[in-house]
Amino acid sequence: MHVTSERRLDDGVLEREFTLGEIPGTLWTPESATSESATPAPLILMAHNNGLPKSEPRLVARARRTAAYGYAVASIDAAGCGDRPRSAAAEQARADLRRAMRAGEPVDEIFESFVGPLVENAVPEWRTALDALLALPELAGPVGYSGWTAVGIRLAAVEPRIAAAGLFAGGYVPRAQRAEARQVTVPLLLLLQWDDEGNPRQRALDLFDAFGSKEKTLHANLGGHTGTPWFELEDGNRFFDRHLR
Repeated sequence: MHVTSERRLDDGVLEREFTLGEIPGTLWTPESATSESATPAPLILMAHNNGLPKSEPRLVARARRTAAYGYAVASIDAAGCGDRPRSAAAEQARADLRRAMRAGEPVDEIFESFVGPLVENAVPEWRTALDALLALPELAGPVGYSGWTAVGIRLAAVEPRIAAAGLFAGGYVPRAQRAEARQVTVPLLLLLQWDDEGNPRQRALDLFDAFGSKEKTLHANLGGHTGTPWFELEDGNRFFDRHLR
C-alpha cells in the first residue's frame, strides 16, 4: 500500500489517499486511533453503488461521520468503478440501462450484463484491499461492510472477516447474489427507501426474506433513492457497535 496524500480534517479524522497496485482507495481514521498509545479502530468497508466513485459526496459524508464516531472507514474504486478504465461494452450497457429505466422497459437482462461483471471483478479487489488495510497497526478486525448490496452479499458470503453488514436494500441485485443471499449469516441491517424510483420494493422485501442471517433488521423510510434520512447513519453506527466492538 502506497499512501499518496494525507490531511487532518476539522473533526480530527485523518484522511489518506492510497494506491494498492492499480486499486485507488481512501482511508479515514479517527483521531483516537492515530496516537502511539491508541487502541486499534474497528474497520468498516464502505462501497457505493454500481460504479460510482469513492469520492462521491454522499459516500464521503457518510465515511467522515462514521470515522468521527470512532471507526476506521475505507473505500476503493474497484475495477470498472470511479475513474478506472471501463470497457466499451460496460459503457453501452450502462447507457442502455438508463434508457430502459427512463422508458419503463424491462431491465433485467441489461442489468445482468452490466452489474454482474462489476460484482465479479470488484470483490477480489475489495479482499486484496482488506488484506493490506488489516496489516496497518491502527486498524483491527472484526470488519463491517456498509453500502452497495450486491457487493456486500458476495463479500459476506465469501469473506470470513466480515462480521456484520449494513446494506442499502436495492431491488435490482444480480441473480448470482440473490442466490448467495441464503449463504449470508452475519447480522444485517437493511435500509429500504419505500418510494425508490430505481428499485422495485417487492424485490427488496423478497431479498430481505432470502438472507440466511438469524439477526436481520429492515428499516424502511418514505422517499426516493437518495432520500435515506441521516438519522439512519447514527442507527447504523449503533448496529456496528453491537457487532464490532
